[in-house]
Order: sequence, then C-alpha cells, then structure tokens
Amino acid sequence: MTALFFRDLKLSIRAGGGALIGVLFFLTVVAVIPFGVGPDLNLLSRIGPAIVWIGALLAALLGLDRLFQAERDDGSLDLMLMQETPLVLTVLVKCSAHWTATSLPLVIASPFLGLFMNMDEVAIGATMLTLLAGSPAITFIGAVGAAVAVALPRGGLLVSILVLPLTIPVLIFGVSATYAAVEDPAPFLPSFLILIALTMFFAVIGPAAAALALRNTSD
Repeated sequence: MTALFFRDLKLSIRAGGGALIGVLFFLTVVAVIPFGVGPDLNLLSRIGPAIVWIGALLAALLGLDRLFQAERDDGSLDLMLMQETPLVLTVLVKCSAHWTATSLPLVIASPFLGLFMNMDEVAIGATMLTLLAGSPAITFIGAVGAAVAVALPRGGLLVSILVLPLTIPVLIFGVSATYAAVEDPAPFLPSFLILIALTMFFAVIGPAAAALALRNTSD
C-alpha cells in the first residue's frame, strides 16, 4: 500500500502538470473575481471565503478523471480487481495520494489568494482550516465519478457533471464554518464538525462505491 501511494503520488504530479495546473487554475478563478465585482475592498473581503472555496472546488475537479485512467490504459486495473488486497483499501490509498498531490497544494495556496481578496487573518485561517477538513470529501466523492466514467471516452466532463452536485453540501458547510469564524454571533464549531462528519462519511462510502463501480465496469 505504501508503494502504491508513492506511485500514484508521482503519477498525479506528472500527469498534466498535477499540482501546478490545479494551483494555476485556482489562481485564475480567484483572480478574475475582482475584475467582475469591481475594486470594492469591503465587498471582496465579504465574498472572499466563498470565492476561495468555489475556486478550490473547481480546481479539485480537474484531475479526477485520471484517478483510475492510467490503470485502465495499461491493463493494471484488472490486476487490481484480482489481487488479494481488498479493492476498497486500494481505492482509499489512491484517493489519499490524489488528494496529497492535487488538493493539498490548493490548501497551502489559499492564504495567498485570501490576501488577494482582502481577507483578514481570521478569515484566511478559517478558510484554510475548512479546506483542509473538507477537501478530502471532494476527492472521495470524485472517486465514484471517476470509477463510473473510467471506461467511457472523454469521461472527464462526465466526472465533473456527476461529482459537482454531490459536493454542494461540502461547499455549503465549508463556507458556513468560515463565515461563522469571522462573524462573532455565529458559532464556528457546529458547521465545522458537520464538515468533518461529511468527510468521514464520504471516506467510508466513496471508496466502497468506487470499488463497486470498478467491478461493474470490468464486467
């Protein structure tokens, strides 16, 4: 499993630019917002956490279609299905490697983009913390879409269409927890705990559903 993790980590970084492409897309999405809403710094600081979260969500969707594509292309997907190691565990390790290579750089880059959106220190810290807690759920949800679309030509768009509606609860509670940390009357902990619960829920459901989809695809 350790060898599989580092193998997938290298593949995720090399394929299509990996983390660099995701961070550049993240930067592009956030950077165009001030041109659309104008130079109102107060407005930018108010909508900053939501914009950073939306940018991170869209950037995290970029490489999901490649999660199982390499194994499908070289035939090692059949070996994964026949090996003694449970397929669910294999999918979990692959999701962990994909999150480390693609989503973790987005979390690290979020404070710099928060400064770009005129966010204060509390909002930047809360955004980074909620992204760290919620972004794994996006990867686990995306694994299901990637498994469903792995046998389809040009399945990348289909993965985004399948995954995006399912990630809405993660986005809602991530942004809610961030705003709760900034606005004193709103409690931060309930929304943040729900966000963690969503990640734990999809950490169990996502790999199991992806493994089932991969087996059905091979049949």
